Amino acid sequence: MAKTRVLTIFGTRPEALKLAPIIRLLKIDERFDSRVIVTAQHREMLDQVLALFSLHPDQDLNLMTHDQTLSALTASIFTHLDPILKEYQPDWVIVQGDTTTAMTTALAAYYHHVKVAHVEAGLRTFDKWQPFPEEVNRRIVSALADLHFAPTDWAKGNLLKEGISQSLIKVTGNTIIDTLNQVTQLAIPAEIENLLKGKNILNGCKQLITITAHRRENFGAPIRRICSALIMLAKKFEEQIEIVYPVHLNPNIQAPVTELLSGISNITLLPPLDYLPLIHLLKHTRIILTDSGGIQEEATGLGKPCLVLREVTERPEGIEAGILKLVGTDPDNIFAEVNQLLTDCAAYDRMANVSNPYGDGHAAECIVRSLAAGS
Repeated sequence: MAKTRVLTIFGTRPEALKLAPIIRLLKIDERFDSRVIVTAQHREMLDQVLALFSLHPDQDLNLMTHDQTLSALTASIFTHLDPILKEYQPDWVIVQGDTTTAMTTALAAYYHHVKVAHVEAGLRTFDKWQPFPEEVNRRIVSALADLHFAPTDWAKGNLLKEGISQSLIKVTGNTIIDTLNQVTQLAIPAEIENLLKGKNILNGCKQLITITAHRRENFGAPIRRICSALIMLAKKFEEQIEIVYPVHLNPNIQAPVTELLSGISNITLLPPLDYLPLIHLLKHTRIILTDSGGIQEEATGLGKPCLVLREVTERPEGIEAGILKLVGTDPDNIFAEVNQLLTDCAAYDRMANVSNPYGDGHAAECIVRSLAAGS
C-alpha cells in the first residue's frame, strides 16, 4: 500500500511548538511518508525549538531578512514553496495557526490542488485588525482547508457558522498541551533556577509576576501604559513581588520598556527566553501578564491566573473557565486586577483552580488518526 505523503510546513516558534508532537508521531508511523519544511519566518526563535525537540527539517528555506515586510515575506514564501510542491506532490500539507507562513502555504497548496489540514482551526476575534494580521490569516486558511482540527467546541462552532461541513471538523484539544506536558517534566534550566534563587522566589519570600508583551497592537502608547502599571505595582509591592519581563527584540518594544523600566529594583528585564526556560519560569510564577496568544494557553495548562493585555482574545475558553481575564492596557485597570490577586486569596483561588479547556495532551494522536483515515 502506498504511503500517504505529508508535508508539514511552518516558520515560527509557536508553530513549531504545536506541530512538534504531530511531526514526531508521523515520523514513526509507517503509513506516512512525512517531510518537514521550515520557512524560518522567525529564525532564532524557531531554531531553539528545533533543537529542543530534535526536529530536523528536510528543507530550510531560511527566508527571514532584516526588517522584512509582510508583503515581501508572503511573496518569498510563494516563490520558494511552488517548486517544492510541484516536485513532491504531497497528499496533504499541514499548517498550524495564523501566521503568514500558514496562510501563504495554504494558498500555495490550493494552487497545486493539494489538500490542506489546518491545526488549531476556528479561532476568531471577529475583528480583522486584532490581532493583525493573524485574524485575517486564519480566516483565509479556513476558506482553503480540507480538514479542520479545532482545539475546542467553541472553535468548531465558529467554523460551522462559516458554512464549513461538520464532517470536515475534528475537535482534538490543543497540541500545546501535548508539548507542555513533555517540557514540564524536563529539569529546570540552571539560568532559571539561579534567577529564582537570587530573587528569593524559590524560598517563598517573594512572589513572581511574569510579563510578556510584544504584539503590534500594543506598539506606541499601549506599551507605555503597560509599563506605567508595572511601575505602580513594583512600588506598592516592593518587598513582596519580583516582576520579570523577557523583552521582545523588536525596537518598538525594546526602546520604551528599557527607557521606562530599567533601574527599578524589583523589575528584571531579560532577553527573550528559549521555550524550556520560559515554561519553567511560568511554572514558578504567581500571576502572568501577557498579550501572547500561546501563553494564554500555556497559563491555562499550568493553572496560573493570567491577565490578558488585550481588548479581545481568540481564546475565550480560558475566559469562560475563569483562568484568563481581559484587562486591556489601562494602567489603573491592570494595577487593580493584579492588586486583587495579590491581596485576595479567594479571588486568586477562583482563577487558579479551574479545569483545562484545551484537552488532555493527546491532541496529536487524534490528528494523526484523522489523517490516516483521510478525514
